[in-house]
Amino acid sequence: MKQGQIIKNISNIYTIISDNKLYECIPRGKFRASKLTPLVGDKVIFNEETLSIKEILPRQNELIRPHISNVDIALIITSLKSPDLSLNLLDKELTCILLANIEPVICFTKLDLINKEEQTQLKKLTKYYEALGIKVFTNTNLNPLKKYLSHKYIVLTGQTGSGKSSLINKLNPNLNLEVGEISLALGRGKHTTRHTEYYNIFDFFIADTPGFSSLDLSSYSKEEIKNTFKEFSLYPCIYHDCNHIKEGECRVKEAVANNKILKSRYDNYCSFIK
Repeated sequence: MKQGQIIKNISNIYTIISDNKLYECIPRGKFRASKLTPLVGDKVIFNEETLSIKEILPRQNELIRPHISNVDIALIITSLKSPDLSLNLLDKELTCILLANIEPVICFTKLDLINKEEQTQLKKLTKYYEALGIKVFTNTNLNPLKKYLSHKYIVLTGQTGSGKSSLINKLNPNLNLEVGEISLALGRGKHTTRHTEYYNIFDFFIADTPGFSSLDLSSYSKEEIKNTFKEFSLYPCIYHDCNHIKEGECRVKEAVANNKILKSRYDNYCSFIK
């Protein structure tokens, strides 16, 4: 028996990577009987002789769209121009990712299109998100990003035109056909890939995302959404159940007024709650 991780599934044939070798396996019938379906990303025990999956190990997380598991990082490709920077979308992605128990990492693109004033604002924005414990990179120097992604399983997300396929090209110009598949799959409303797959780039793996679960927050409680805004906990209110919206004597709202909490973050929080 060997242990490995599923990186692709086509027509119930699962490609497993183990010790840098690939095995095409099928799941045992017991999974069908127990209504348990192996997912891309699953860590499994398999028989290398019969090429059958024997056991699915516990998952650290699971996404519905794409239906994959055990994601280490969600890399948010965020354009500064064409399309313009959307802090509402960025914060929504951060909230969805944190609620899925995945580490978010921001990568800003198209820095060459912003002016000096916007560059100053970007530095302030970067410092703020980094203070929240969120790693921030740019696509102008990829070595630090590649080092951070090393030996990780990554979901790539970001709006159409943000530079996702360009980033893939920079990371690995030799990926060829796979780059085309990923860029098509990541276009909003243009998802054409019929199977789920992690693509090997350097010593890490990247999976395509057709909308990252459609960024739907409706299944989460107000408390769960509030908890993803980590900076709010630095300003405890008198009332433990304060939602920081209509309540009086709210320390979070005071922090916003005193520029200690980014106003865009607070405004986005209010829109998510409503």
